[in-house]
Amino acid sequence: MTEQELKSKISKMTLKEKALELTQYNYGDLMKGYEDLTVTGMNVDGDLTPEEYINVGTILNQPDGEALMNLRKKRLGSGITDPVIAMLDVIHGYRTNYPVPLAMACTFNTKLIEDCAEMAATEAKYDGTDLTFSPMVDLARDARWGRVVESAGEDPYLGGEVGKAFIRGYHKGGIACCVKHFAGYGAAEAGRDYNTTDISEHSLDEYYLKGYKACMDENPEMVMTSFNLLNGTPVLGNKKLLVGKLREDWNFDGVLISDYNAVREMINHGYKKDLKDCAETAMNAKLDIEMCSPAYAKHLEELVSEGKVKESDVDECVLRVLKLKDKLGLYENPYGKTDLNKRDEVTLCKAHRDLAELAAEESLVLLKNNGVLPLKDICNVAFVGPFAAEKGIHGAWSCYAKREETVSVKEGVENLLGKKIQTESGCSYKILETDESGIENAVKFAAAADTIVCCVGEYQFDSAESNSRADIRITKVQSDLIKELKKLGKPLVLVVFGGRPFALTDVEPLADAILYAWQPGTEGGTAIAKVLYGRANPSGKTTMSFPRAVGQCPIYYNHFNTGRPKRNDEEPSGSFGFTSSYLDELNSPLYPFGYGLSYTEFEYSDFRLSSDKMNKGGKIRASVKVKNVGGVNGKEVVEWYIHDKFASCARPVLELKGFEKIFLKAGEEKTVTFDVTEDTLAFYNADGEFIAEAGDFTLKVGGSSDKLSEKDFILE
Repeated sequence: MTEQELKSKISKMTLKEKALELTQYNYGDLMKGYEDLTVTGMNVDGDLTPEEYINVGTILNQPDGEALMNLRKKRLGSGITDPVIAMLDVIHGYRTNYPVPLAMACTFNTKLIEDCAEMAATEAKYDGTDLTFSPMVDLARDARWGRVVESAGEDPYLGGEVGKAFIRGYHKGGIACCVKHFAGYGAAEAGRDYNTTDISEHSLDEYYLKGYKACMDENPEMVMTSFNLLNGTPVLGNKKLLVGKLREDWNFDGVLISDYNAVREMINHGYKKDLKDCAETAMNAKLDIEMCSPAYAKHLEELVSEGKVKESDVDECVLRVLKLKDKLGLYENPYGKTDLNKRDEVTLCKAHRDLAELAAEESLVLLKNNGVLPLKDICNVAFVGPFAAEKGIHGAWSCYAKREETVSVKEGVENLLGKKIQTESGCSYKILETDESGIENAVKFAAAADTIVCCVGEYQFDSAESNSRADIRITKVQSDLIKELKKLGKPLVLVVFGGRPFALTDVEPLADAILYAWQPGTEGGTAIAKVLYGRANPSGKTTMSFPRAVGQCPIYYNHFNTGRPKRNDEEPSGSFGFTSSYLDELNSPLYPFGYGLSYTEFEYSDFRLSSDKMNKGGKIRASVKVKNVGGVNGKEVVEWYIHDKFASCARPVLELKGFEKIFLKAGEEKTVTFDVTEDTLAFYNADGEFIAEAGDFTLKVGGSSDKLSEKDFILE
């Protein structure tokens, strides 16, 4: 439809209809509305009347295509010709789940991420979903925060590249998408979800907003606001951010939606006194859709009549929503792209499972290996631990994935070796569990083996929204299991499941090898088995620094140097040293950003720059040779970093500026290139200008942020 035709629709709508167009509720609320149409007034347990519920413009959390078609049929039968958009959190797959986003980022493979997102979109669209609330591009530096699992980690450049890949994939798969949570949500104080954030304008521009801004290049249809206070103001009340930055500076003309109940929560923040005030603030910030709170539905009419809100602003918001409906083709077909036959063909099909398996393989990070891995097929291995046979490993926000459709480690090993194996859990993975009665049996079981593989970690929903942790170590009961197994004197491999980086300092010395499995998705057990037995070579790299202790959090590689940097970080200070250090712990992480081992070795050589001087507007081409000097084929992530030595604002010790994942056969060598441009060197100065300043720089390259070759150059 043309814009004029859409405006004509709006001109025929009442203010109440417009308010409901800008209101979103759950599928179940709408169906309850149909069930309760004989009830007068407010639903006992609802925000709106039944008539209001069934007339909202968008919904979320529909259970499946059949249910959604039924709802849409009921709306049409009720005389509601306005189509409804169906939205859902399709975060890392639909029924076929690939690894959680934090793990996907560890692949450093944006093409693979794009393919996985396309797969998820394909399954989702045929089951009726029009739009996913993904990608999340919040910068995550604190492992205590539960939602790091949905992020790409601690680097703003990587976060933007991963976010863009997800968007491209969703679009190729045929659904719209929503970038979230704008903005600064990941900086929650103490890592506690929904907590206050306090971020300087410089840090916002330089770190926390970069991922969102990068995603604008791929034209996402929607942006979601965050729950949090930002510098004392709820984001929904921050017109400078939502209108000035997002709409005006970045030219975003899509739909802006609140997070769940966030408009009403401005009252809890102590920022607004009642729901009417909340509605006024949200509309003046040009919020297009209010998710699961009734401020617009209850108060927009009154606010317009009082002159506190312009009806033209309401119309502007409605127009954006109608444009999205038109883009999705809902005016041509109010049932969207729902096709139950195609859904049944593609859901969990072999191609999708194979892709999920590949993603899991590339996301696994080998943190430690003293020559124990890969295992030999003939080796007598005892698989123990609470995750040895656990099927609930597909991950947080797993949409409609099912435990029974997920491959456990036990099943993966059995399928690989072609024989049944026994496992012993030894203990529970529950956070507050203290029962150690099963450890003795697990140790007896492991005593007969040549090698022990102990599968430990956290329950998949213990790292998710609202699930923050003050202690990010392996639980005591699991740690005690590991200690008892170590006493057997046999090679001990840890497979660790989690949606965050754990502080592994207590158990790391006990293990001969550590494979970090994250939450690996539907085919997680298949991928883990293949990596353990050498059918696949691990290639994942960490995208969050692994702290030695929770007291280091937040910890991240791209920090500033401070005026009194610690010169030697080989041991704790132990006494006053008048440097930026801890008395009882090292400054460095246990495992740094960009780190991950392989079953082969990669050698970097012949690092060159086309020039050691660059003019503004010019470029320097860097090149480095990378050779697989081991005995097996493998994939390596070549990481490029910049350090700006002197600037008008202090610059980080290191900044990721590029990466490329390459495949090398045993003995093969490739030359990898990287172009340094003015944009590569630019940053936001104290005046908020994005500029590159003349001066001295260092370009670094390698396979981990702590192991790099370097070359100096000058920007003139």
